[in-house]
Amino acid sequence: MTAPPDAFATPLRRRPDRLSVAVVLELVELIVTGQIPEGELLPPEGPLSEHFGVSRTVIRESVKRLEEKGLLIVTQGRGTQVARSGSWNMLDPVVLATLIDNDESLGVLDELTVVRANLESAMAGTVAAQRTEEGLTRIAHALEVMREQRQESDASRQADVVFHLTVMELSGNRLAENIAKRLYLRALESNRFHGMGYEKAFESTVDEHALVLDAITRQDVAAAETTMRDHILGSWQRRRFESPARDTP
Repeated sequence: MTAPPDAFATPLRRRPDRLSVAVVLELVELIVTGQIPEGELLPPEGPLSEHFGVSRTVIRESVKRLEEKGLLIVTQGRGTQVARSGSWNMLDPVVLATLIDNDESLGVLDELTVVRANLESAMAGTVAAQRTEEGLTRIAHALEVMREQRQESDASRQADVVFHLTVMELSGNRLAENIAKRLYLRALESNRFHGMGYEKAFESTVDEHALVLDAITRQDVAAAETTMRDHILGSWQRRRFESPARDTP
């Protein structure tokens, strides 16, 4: 079973200096968007080389990179097959960016927000359990900067980001911090993630951050976890665009 002809019907759209980068980007998009479905076999090197206008060496290098990202499975005697999405390296910058950029249904951002909320919730609880005066000062400063703006602005949004990144760092959980930060910062680059405005958005954001800080100050682990999770999930739901699927009666 070969890849559907229409997946390779149009010429390569990107031309970076390194041809293999262009091929990788194109193949990642074709796979992530489902134009080449899971379980599908890629065409042989010859047709791929002709389609992309590159040598077979470039094709082999590109396939190897996609294999490293978990998108392809190369089996001798069978060919190169698209792996199931559960095996993809979702934290790979190219894969994550492509997933988010093509997330018209917002399903990826929904999943990302749940994962982020749970990770940050656990980290907030850890910070509450082992809080220090220095840590409290840093978190409180980020909140104060937000309050001083008294409106939605680039400065207040940056202070919001600093608040979350500070909690992550203070947790001391490097793995959770790395994953949550990567998800969060990449999502911030998407207009879909910022969504639509809602009434008293700035006030509710500041109030919810204050609840997190208060719980950490009191060393209330359960409250720190709950307030952080509720803030991240609730804020996303309030600003989330309605997807086409939701618009149907």
